Amino acid sequence: MKNIILYTLLLIATFGYSQKKLSKLLKQENSETIPYITVDSLSERVNHYVLLDSREKKEYNTSHIKNAIYVGYDFFQIDSVTNRIPNKEAEIVVYCSLGIRSEDIAEKLKKAGYDNVKNLYGGIFEWKNHDLPVYSKTKKETDSIHTFSKTWSKWLKKGIKVYE
Repeated sequence: MKNIILYTLLLIATFGYSQKKLSKLLKQENSETIPYITVDSLSERVNHYVLLDSREKKEYNTSHIKNAIYVGYDFFQIDSVTNRIPNKEAEIVVYCSLGIRSEDIAEKLKKAGYDNVKNLYGGIFEWKNHDLPVYSKTKKETDSIHTFSKTWSKWLKKGIKVYE
């Protein structure tokens, strides 16, 4: 029994430390001009939001959150959003791997007049770390997550890491 309690406390401490490190990374990389939405908050009302995936196509094709619209990052075009989402009041959540690239795309949306834009804190990695489902390009549930690079893969704790 003591071992179970000790193991549970260790897991909680490790997760808490990991969250502090993620918080530090996001503070370092982001300007925080776009409000975050947590995985828990999004998962409770995921069908309420328009989800935009701001990763590259190979990342999106490996897996994405159900019903997410691919918008990309390197070759992002604001017209790709305005044509699909003409309502500037739509509630939008942008995500990427961790929440860094998605902030850049969300800022472009805000500049284009979208008022209700949020950035998913921890991105698809945190989504998967919370055991929430992701889907392949064939719309089948998968455990695979494209981790962008081996360096970034340390943030993904659950699922199958894909690099290519």
